[in-house]
Amino acid sequence: MRRLIYVAFFLEVGLLLIVLPWSAFWDRNYFASAWPALRPLLMNNFCRGAITGLGFVNLYAGFADLARVFAARGRRDGE
Repeated sequence: MRRLIYVAFFLEVGLLLIVLPWSAFWDRNYFASAWPALRPLLMNNFCRGAITGLGFVNLYAGFADLARVFAARGRRDGE
C-alpha cells in the first residue's frame, strides 16, 4: 500500500513538473515577483526545459516502481 502512494506521488509530481513550466501559472510565479532578479532565470526556456526533464525523470521513477508493484503481485499470486 505504501509503495502505491509513492507511485502516485512520483506520477503526480512528474506530470506537474512537465506541464507547469510552460503554462500561464508559471508566468505569475511568486518567487519571480518577490525577487525580480530571479525572474530572467525562471523565464528562461533552458530552465523550463530542465524542470520538464526532472518531470520526465519522476514519471520514469513512478512507472518503474509501478512495474515492481505488479511484478511482486504476480509472484505472490503465482505461488
